Amino acid sequence: MNIVDASGWIEFFLAGANGPKFKPVIENTSELLVSSVNMYEVHRVLSRKLPVELRDMCLEVMRRAPVIELNDERAIAASELSLKHGLAMADAAMYAIALEHKAVLWTQDADYQGLKGVKYFPKP
Repeated sequence: MNIVDASGWIEFFLAGANGPKFKPVIENTSELLVSSVNMYEVHRVLSRKLPVELRDMCLEVMRRAPVIELNDERAIAASELSLKHGLAMADAAMYAIALEHKAVLWTQDADYQGLKGVKYFPKP
């Protein structure tokens, strides 16, 4: 399984330099999970950068894969990961969901660099 963090989704949707690195993972929806936390982050950024109709089309692309909610057990796991690795809340939630589902976390967020199960691409 794979999970792409918000930085990867945004890079893909806005056709950034690293977008092609995330494309095959995003298109393979049978092996993809989406976090509800990512829905928030991507919606927030795309709302500032794209027309509403295009933003909503992007969110529909995300919904092609199962959306995993942040429940109380995941929030506690995220808190423990935050304390252990110094991650912000959203980053810790993403990492907790990835670990729970034994998914590779695809990102260009340097906060994840060096963590087990993370495929990190530096921002150009």
